[in-house]
Amino acid sequence: MNSDASRDFSRLSPLFRAPGTGPTLDVLGVTHSYKAMASDTGQQFSVWESIVPPGRGAPAHTHTREDEAFYVLSGEVLVEVEGATDPLRLGTGAFLFAPRHRRHGYRNVGTDTARLLVLAMPGGGLDRMFAAFDELGKRSGHKPAIETIAAIAEQYGVVIHPPAD
Repeated sequence: MNSDASRDFSRLSPLFRAPGTGPTLDVLGVTHSYKAMASDTGQQFSVWESIVPPGRGAPAHTHTREDEAFYVLSGEVLVEVEGATDPLRLGTGAFLFAPRHRRHGYRNVGTDTARLLVLAMPGGGLDRMFAAFDELGKRSGHKPAIETIAAIAEQYGVVIHPPAD
């Protein structure tokens, strides 16, 4: 049984991370600085700061297992999300909830690095997928092909959509 009632949340410890601390992953050129991983929260959620250089972001993709929420701490990102008629331009202070089964992707369209606070519920699969992307980048030393990224993502219930022509 995998319901909340079957989990013993009393075994979780409070978690504190000072600024600039916590696990960090390079996810296809975007730094994820974790505030809490799913392993810290009884697999309920993950929270990380995405540090997004200009021109970088996440390709269009669909989560089959997780909901995601984005809060822009600084900078500006252009988000394409299924259900919106036009891409959304999110600046500092903007918030977006992207439910599972809705295609979405984003790109930093500004000239400065963008910083996003991202919440994934649950987060364990994404944590492992991002760790796999980080490891792939370290092994290959260059940006992997979209087919390789898609094959890894598929293992974690994430569908990568090819770029539009």
